[in-house]
Parts: sequence; structure tokens; C-alpha cells
Amino acid sequence: MTRQPWFARVLPFAVYMLFILVHDLLGKALPPGPLADHLIALTYPIRILGVMAALAWFWSSYDELQEDRFNARDLLYAVGIGVLVFVLWIHMDWDFAVMGDRDAYNPRTLPDPWFYAFIAVRLFGAAVVVPVFEEIFWRSFILRYIINPNFTAVRLGAFTWPSFLISAALFGTEHNLWLAGVMAGLLYNLLLYKTRSIRMCIIAHGITNLLLGIYVLMTGEWAFW
Repeated sequence: MTRQPWFARVLPFAVYMLFILVHDLLGKALPPGPLADHLIALTYPIRILGVMAALAWFWSSYDELQEDRFNARDLLYAVGIGVLVFVLWIHMDWDFAVMGDRDAYNPRTLPDPWFYAFIAVRLFGAAVVVPVFEEIFWRSFILRYIINPNFTAVRLGAFTWPSFLISAALFGTEHNLWLAGVMAGLLYNLLLYKTRSIRMCIIAHGITNLLLGIYVLMTGEWAFW
């Protein structure tokens, strides 16, 4: 099974989601206090390390990242989409567009050294690691799998209405701000159709997440994280 193309693209995503579950369970099970804050904060670096290990193990099998095509125009599209998704995201936190609890973990409860270490890892994870495994999972695997379960036979960036809409809707369910997630899924899909490049989608996604992280740090709107 580990040699199957789908497994290499699903495992990093599954590891990340598993640690989100652990994070949520700890938040509900532990009484509020410094111990709970430290344990909850620790789940994120472990989550990122687990995902990085999975990506490193399967890296040579990600043919979609070995593409030679790269040009300035595609990079401009990626930067533009990344900024656009960020701008729309922070304005789409309407009550009806939120799934689940709006409460969010506030790392300001950590002592200064731990807080800055957590923020550094959080920004790195959000802007570098998350875009890589999510774009491999959503834009390379799911988008093509909906067209044909033998997804490696489907050209990268192939368009069908079902794959375009269903993948964006599923992408939305991964996020607390589900409508913003759907919007992001649609725009990242469009970027893939335009550039035929998973790398450009990773760059756009990374720009969105980096800007969102900076915005959260400047405003204290932790719910966006």
C-alpha cells in the first residue's frame, strides 16, 4: 500500500488532521492553566515535524513537483491569487460562514520565550509546510481523483465542473471559516488551471498563509489561525 501513488499524497494530510484531533481533545480534556497551554502548544511543532517526515519520505514520488516549466507570468498569477485569497479571507468571517466554535487558542498565555518559539514554528508551518502537503493532497490528488480514481492518468490541471466544485467544497469543510475555505479552493483551482503548476499553487497558498499569520499577530485575531 505504501508504494501506491495515492498513499504518498494522503499520508501527510492524514498526519496533520490526526494532530488537529489530538489538539482539540487536549483542549477539552485538560483544565485551563499553564500545563494545558504548554501541552496544547507542543502539539503544533510535533504536528509539523510529523508532516515534514512524511513529505521527506515520499518526496521523490511527487512527480508534480519535478516540473521544469516556470515563468514570471505564472509567478505573478500566484502572488496575485495569494494576496486576493488573504484579502477575501479576513472579510468572510460572517456568523453563518463559521463552522464550529469561534474560540481559538491564544499563545499569548505562554511565557515570552515559548511564545516567540511557538510563533516562529507556527509561521513556518503555515507558510511553508501546510501549502506543500495541502496542495499535493487537494490540487494534485483530490482534484484528479474525482475525475478518475486512477488519478495519475489524469493530466495535471485537467478541468471538469464536478472536480472543480466538489474539491473546493471539500476544501471548505477542512476550515473553520468554511465559506472562505470554499472561496480559496475555487481560486487555487483556477490558478492550477491557468498555470498547470502545483508549485505555483504552493507559492500562492504560502503567501496567503504568511499574510494571514502577520495579520493575526498584528491584530490579535487568533480565530483566523
